[in-house]
Amino acid sequence: MYKHFIRPLLFSLDPERVHHLSFWAIGLLSKLGFSKVFRSLYVISDPRLEREVFGLKFKNPVGLAAGFDKDAKLYNELSDFGFGFIEIGTLTPKPQDGNPKKRLFRLKKDQAIINRMGFNNKGVFEAVENLKKEHRVLVGGNIGKNKLTSNSDAKLDYLICFDALFEYVDYFVVNVSSPNTPGLRELQDKEPLTGLLMELKKENTKIAAKVNQGKEKPILLKIAPDLSDEQLMDIIEIVAATKIDGVIATNTTISREGLVSPLVETEEKGGLSGKPLRKRSTEVVRFLAEKSDKAFPIIAVGGILGPEEAMEKLDAGADLIQLWTGFVYEGPSLVKRINKAILEKSS
Repeated sequence: MYKHFIRPLLFSLDPERVHHLSFWAIGLLSKLGFSKVFRSLYVISDPRLEREVFGLKFKNPVGLAAGFDKDAKLYNELSDFGFGFIEIGTLTPKPQDGNPKKRLFRLKKDQAIINRMGFNNKGVFEAVENLKKEHRVLVGGNIGKNKLTSNSDAKLDYLICFDALFEYVDYFVVNVSSPNTPGLRELQDKEPLTGLLMELKKENTKIAAKVNQGKEKPILLKIAPDLSDEQLMDIIEIVAATKIDGVIATNTTISREGLVSPLVETEEKGGLSGKPLRKRSTEVVRFLAEKSDKAFPIIAVGGILGPEEAMEKLDAGADLIQLWTGFVYEGPSLVKRINKAILEKSS
């Protein structure tokens, strides 16, 4: 139904407008009592789907990636579509509008999206207010820096977000890999990244001792797919040195290789997600898993538009997977189809 009726209607409208319209509709339908209907259609509960990763128990390994519920408005409602976890953000200390519109583009022929949103969000403290209600699902907090914050002062932005969210999220994701904030990817270099993660680890220990009986929150690093093998080896060394809990591979790419959509679409600046990212993101997952001897958990995201791509990521060494563009193109049934494929393989 989604692909034949709902998607054509939505795809006839501006992508960002559709995002806001979808949020409004999901929120309204949930308030009208449709949550039970959604859960009956899309949620699969089975002990064989459960995963314990970095100390957390996930109902299933399929999550929603950051960027969809930026301000933590609908994490419970979105879990009704079968997700095992929801990642909010990317959040920054101060509210910011992001980059000028138009900034979100569909590449239908490539089953892809280009975005240059630029960390548009209402600020971490508004998200905290939204997170104070009871959670029906595990929630990750994806944190970044404000656009006007220099890289030399970036640590403070990440610490502000970390402190504010600590009591309200189950794990953290350090986003230094978005291509849409000028200079942000420079923080992936070995020295600044090590310093940033060490600061967050210290803060983790300090806050946990005060408010969480010494239990620290998992910290993950989200990396770009455009890193070289040498840079990926640096990531492995950084994870070992800082003792963070895992990696999310990967963010969007600046590559435009192999696209078939018209140039007027493919030449738009921003990060590319969707089907064209499938191969590279899987390569990064496999490289990290093999070269580290599976020393840390990996959440795979990038180009998952069906069960085949999901199983490919898991076979390459991922512990969990996340959807974003696939959810837009395939609809909520994708989550159920992937979970069913995992069950079939485990039987």
